Amino acid sequence: MEAAVMQFVVGKLGNMISNEAHLLGGVKDQVEWAQTKMMEIRCYLRDADSNRTTSALAENWLSQLRDVAYRMEDAVDTFHLELENECKKDPHLLDKIKSLFPNPTRVPGLHKLSKELDKIKLEFEEILKSKIDYGIDPLQDQDSGSGAVNLSKRREVYQDVDETEVVGLNDARKHILNLLLIHDETSTLSQKRKRDQETSKRVVITIVGPGGLGKTTLAHMVYRRAKASCAFDFHMMLSVSQQFSRIDLLRKMLSKLDNYKLERCKDDVGDLIVNIKELLSSKRYLIILDDVWDTMVWEQLKDALPDVNNESRVLMTSRDEKVAKSTDHPRMCYELKFLEDDDSLKLLLKKARQYQNRSERCPDDLCKIAVELSKKCKGLPLALIILGGILSLEEQTYSAWERVLRTINWPEEGKDCMNVLNMSYDYMPYEVKQCFLYLAFFPEDYDICANRLIKMWIAEGFIPQKDKKTMEEIGEDYLELLFQRCMVQEARRAHNGLIKYFKVHDLIRELAIKLAREKNFHTVFPKAKGVNQSDSAYRRVLLESCGTQFMKCVGKMSQKTRGLIWFGQRENNLPKLPNFAEYRLLRVVEIVNVKMYKITELKGLDRLIHLKYLGFKDCQCILIDCRCFSGRMKNLETLDLQKILLHPPPDVWTTDTLRHVHVDDFFPIPILPTEGDLSNLQTLKWVSTTTCCRSQFPNLNNLLKLGLTTRGNDHKWDRVPRLLKHLPSLMSLHIRVHNDDYFIPENIIYPRELPNYIKLRTLELHGAWSKGVTLKESLLPPHLVKLKLVGSELKEDPMPELGKLKCLNKLELRNFVYIGEQMNCPVGFPALQTLVLLANHVSVLTVGKGVMPNLKNFETTARLRNISQRALALRR
Repeated sequence: MEAAVMQFVVGKLGNMISNEAHLLGGVKDQVEWAQTKMMEIRCYLRDADSNRTTSALAENWLSQLRDVAYRMEDAVDTFHLELENECKKDPHLLDKIKSLFPNPTRVPGLHKLSKELDKIKLEFEEILKSKIDYGIDPLQDQDSGSGAVNLSKRREVYQDVDETEVVGLNDARKHILNLLLIHDETSTLSQKRKRDQETSKRVVITIVGPGGLGKTTLAHMVYRRAKASCAFDFHMMLSVSQQFSRIDLLRKMLSKLDNYKLERCKDDVGDLIVNIKELLSSKRYLIILDDVWDTMVWEQLKDALPDVNNESRVLMTSRDEKVAKSTDHPRMCYELKFLEDDDSLKLLLKKARQYQNRSERCPDDLCKIAVELSKKCKGLPLALIILGGILSLEEQTYSAWERVLRTINWPEEGKDCMNVLNMSYDYMPYEVKQCFLYLAFFPEDYDICANRLIKMWIAEGFIPQKDKKTMEEIGEDYLELLFQRCMVQEARRAHNGLIKYFKVHDLIRELAIKLAREKNFHTVFPKAKGVNQSDSAYRRVLLESCGTQFMKCVGKMSQKTRGLIWFGQRENNLPKLPNFAEYRLLRVVEIVNVKMYKITELKGLDRLIHLKYLGFKDCQCILIDCRCFSGRMKNLETLDLQKILLHPPPDVWTTDTLRHVHVDDFFPIPILPTEGDLSNLQTLKWVSTTTCCRSQFPNLNNLLKLGLTTRGNDHKWDRVPRLLKHLPSLMSLHIRVHNDDYFIPENIIYPRELPNYIKLRTLELHGAWSKGVTLKESLLPPHLVKLKLVGSELKEDPMPELGKLKCLNKLELRNFVYIGEQMNCPVGFPALQTLVLLANHVSVLTVGKGVMPNLKNFETTARLRNISQRALALRR
């Protein structure tokens, strides 16, 4: 990881030398020296990074280099900060400095930078002299070995892999389904279910076993089979986790039952319980509580789950047998077993050869090595999966697998899984290691959005700029590599095969947190723990449900903090929100699920001149100080203001580094500049259609995603084509109408003004179509991969025409998309994999034989009472 840190600082020094020579004067020689030395030792770092048997002394040497690199970065960033502060006082300062070139002795902060560089130079020389004592020998720079894989090809291969395939859990699944009173058609049970007084009551069943054994996987298998069986009226699966909150769990339950009542209950526990109980009383329900750590969970939730003798069931998973004993049915406990040797070998080979031809038999020499490797994991599925991920990226040869076996020298301490996890980290390409550590930045069992995560990686400088690929595409490759190594799981993919959301297993997250702490990379301030003075040295901070402790945290944090992510805050007794001027060197700010009870302003963001990523998600009553956009955020790359009460002011467009702008569609962008350079912009959502009235638009040649929306009386459809003519790279177009009096016209439904119309991949239309406009396949982009229609109010069945789209992978039809009651799919849909049909009026769906041959995911409503045999099989 130290190599990646050094590379980032080298790049920053290079930019400083090339772009700001007129500011450096005599200090330029010192900066060039630092850059040269860092480039020299980068080879040491990369070689040490690839050496998986690095000694403790060498690790200490690398740590010293990392700390010096951090100091260098701090010195450069602080110089820029002080210079910016002086420029704010004197707007003509830079012009004055240029007149002093080549010896600008009066540049603010330059003397301080020079002194700090002198200290760093002395420390650098001492560290480099000691490399012999630490056993560090210079080697040639080289590529990252196993990291150089054809990720796009393997992503395509992965699409054919059935993610539901598991090993060794079928018997366990049958047993749990039997306890739930669900007949499993794959089981050999011939006896009918007994419905006596005992089984008619609400029963709590617990699956117990150590981490990594497959409890969550088993729970998901049971959940899918329970939904397909239609044995229950209501199904819900919730992750509880170690830092559980009673009110959060109750709110999640009620939100799945009735969002309207959730809004009325707010945060009153009594009201939440009453409403959940009322809604569940008439239903036979299955509630699955995954990853329960505390015996108090059941005590705090059972009052909300009524027992009305209708065979309702609660299923929990836990590492602690005490959790099972704390329920009303302590005997209903299923202890999950470790895998037998044969199943262990089967699982390892399945993961190790997941990208090979399935019909190809594993060579005998590889099988012999695999037997020895599988025994090292002692039947723990997660360890086998991770080890298989390592092998899958190695050459499929005896020598390559034998080399992996030789690196395994684990003490017999019962920590087989953590040993495998550490080994997987060691085998990662050095560029990916920092990206992996960033996973520690998210709460337990959190659904991580890949798109947002990659933007944070870019803002942190983890993603290099390479020819022919954008940084976003490289970030996608890094995430895919983590997935192939099984370091991220439960990945949900978009229609184009890219990971959209994913989770991190508890044990993998523990490893990321452990390594991040060791490397001063990251720290967490959770609700249940205090704040340590030593934590002030960490460069990234996660505030997880800190509540009123937040201000204490602020006082302890260093001004060296580069990343701040704040999750989960709904307490109304917080004295005040932080002043972000405390964090002068921040590059990343992410605020998630922070809900205040009155409009509260975030202040000090205008001081963050290094800020590259500013994101909000699921926040309420937060207002941003508009002064932060007054031309000071010169490095801002991502601006995500969803659910924030703010129209981005015109000054934000003076930032030519912008790559992604995403605001809430209720507060769309009212104005785009008529001049300026937005050539880096890739995402622009949402823009008011009034914006399209202007006759000129900035350089948007690289814009990939565009969202247009209408609110109130701002509809100006006739000018939208003018904007579309200037978007040669657009791949995704989203149209949203919020006024029932307006209709989407034909020239927007079929946006043929786009220069690359035939290459458009995604089209989403929310709103009624103009009267007389019908859906015609011949008028839609021929290479359309995803189509989403909401509230179109079509009078003709759209399915016969949509079935002709040869590339359509995902189709969503929602709300009043069609006013008829019956849909018919006689032919077509050759590439369709996902169908979401939640149309209000539709009650009959007929699917012809051979239609939708590749359909994998089908979501619909209970109203569809007649459905084809093919679709019915998919639902099961």
